[in-house]
Amino acid sequence: MANFEIIEQEGVRLVKVTLKDEAVRTESGALYYMRGAILMESKAPSLGGFLKSIATGEKVFRPIYTGTGELYLEPSLGGFHIFDCGGATWIAENGAYWASEVGVVVDLHREKALTSLKSGEGFLDYQTKLSGEGKVVLAAQGPVETIQLNDEKLVVDGNYVLARTGAIHYSAQRATKSLFGSLTSGEGFVRIYEGTGTLLMAPMPYWRHRLFASMASLRAGAGGGPSGGTE
Repeated sequence: MANFEIIEQEGVRLVKVTLKDEAVRTESGALYYMRGAILMESKAPSLGGFLKSIATGEKVFRPIYTGTGELYLEPSLGGFHIFDCGGATWIAENGAYWASEVGVVVDLHREKALTSLKSGEGFLDYQTKLSGEGKVVLAAQGPVETIQLNDEKLVVDGNYVLARTGAIHYSAQRATKSLFGSLTSGEGFVRIYEGTGTLLMAPMPYWRHRLFASMASLRAGAGGGPSGGTE
């Protein structure tokens, strides 16, 4: 099996993958650098997969790296989480998938349109479905907690759950029963996870990641960037 490590230097984190005549798949654009006898291959998808990617905005090419050597993936001010798919089906939030062994099947999962709208993800919300055997790497904004639900409900005010096992039901609802109560509470819609299974959650961002996100938000609000005339 491929060996995945999380390396932390100078306040940033990156994933190192050691291959010994093995193969891994990564998100498009995740490569930082590699050394050794490693071949990168990016196969063209089927017509159905290509059309689906156009409709969803999901990246269509996820390269596979095969051989012996070391593969380093792009660093982040956030972090990463490694777990074993273990034959179960997982649903990962859009943008959370980073890499996996080739024994893991990577596909799309579509949420109901009304749930997508309520959760603020737009009319169509496509997430990543993972199944099969092998290790998976998720990109995370902070340290990841593993939460077990046993016929229980978890209410989350924000996009903090990175992935959940397939048996957990996900929905978005008003924070209170009345529209007035939701408006005055300041909470609006919240995310609901119900059932029995496992969730991977990162509720507390790394401070550098949070600072960068805050600065980017302020810059966008001020009309920064080349079109905003502040460069």
